[in-house]
Amino acid sequence: MRSVTNTKPMLALRQPAIALPCLLLALVLVVLLLAASISGAVDIPWTALPRALFATPVTPDEQLWQSVLRDVRLPRVIFAALCGAGLAVAGAAMQALFRNPLAEPGLVGISAGGALGAVAAIVGGASAFGLVAGAAFAGSLLALFAAWQIGRRSRAVAGLLLAGVAINAICGSLTALCTWQATDAQLRSLTFWNLGSLAGGNWSLLAFLAPWTLLLSALLLREWRGLNALLLGEREAGHLGFAIRALQRRLIVLVALLVGPLVAACGTIAFVGLVVPHIVRLTLGARHQLLLPASWLVGAIALVLADWVARRLAIPAEIPVGIVTSLAGGPFFLWLLARWSRA
Repeated sequence: MRSVTNTKPMLALRQPAIALPCLLLALVLVVLLLAASISGAVDIPWTALPRALFATPVTPDEQLWQSVLRDVRLPRVIFAALCGAGLAVAGAAMQALFRNPLAEPGLVGISAGGALGAVAAIVGGASAFGLVAGAAFAGSLLALFAAWQIGRRSRAVAGLLLAGVAINAICGSLTALCTWQATDAQLRSLTFWNLGSLAGGNWSLLAFLAPWTLLLSALLLREWRGLNALLLGEREAGHLGFAIRALQRRLIVLVALLVGPLVAACGTIAFVGLVVPHIVRLTLGARHQLLLPASWLVGAIALVLADWVARRLAIPAEIPVGIVTSLAGGPFFLWLLARWSRA
């Protein structure tokens, strides 16, 4: 059997070919973060940005701009970037794991379990964001555990996929039952949570979410060799020296641990984990040493941009960001389906 070390030349990609696209995407992300931070119900001039960030405010306008920028906008746009990045890189990994272009983090019940946990907490009387987020995280992990326990009886990944479909259906039904029992005030909270919202982004949340997301993303990026091998098929990947079952378990757990807190924090945001990896794959190719970091960056760009649009379209109110991602991702996904049907 060939060793994994012998397959490195076949799976490798030149470092400049990875660094340049990622550097350009990182620059776009930084510019977009700054642009989204100064734009909204209260617009901050570009020329006032350095003083709002670093100087002591003097005029009332400067005090307002600094308060809005530091306390509201910056944590929100960073929160959007982390959520988009995590969902996108998880989607890219899931598509390689299942060798299915329709795969995304909700496929094995992670999102549905998180939604059920949050809805149950809200209907049960929880009002604090930490309680709702904790219940959503617990629901995500329980749904994944149930899907894994059922699906592992099958030798193929398809068993986990089918178990995920069943878990999604069960969680969806229980969520509907909880919603039916909710009060009018609770229904409003449930509606906004299910539509996806980044309004809860603040520095306290980021203090936990940022290190967690960066760590799990880095661990997922390290699996690029195994993901490249899985594209060839499970048997072929095994012949290349990969322990397939261990690799599959590791990928599933990493995706769950990455996506669970994101779903808990921002609710259900559709299409980011599905569409972004497709865009990157069509543009930069399917090798995961580039696909994973590029998807991470493009996912961050996409959700920051979607949140910016959501805040600008209905000033002084805002549209739930999940509506924006669905309106943008749905037509693109239909275009992909039409493209495949002609191929």
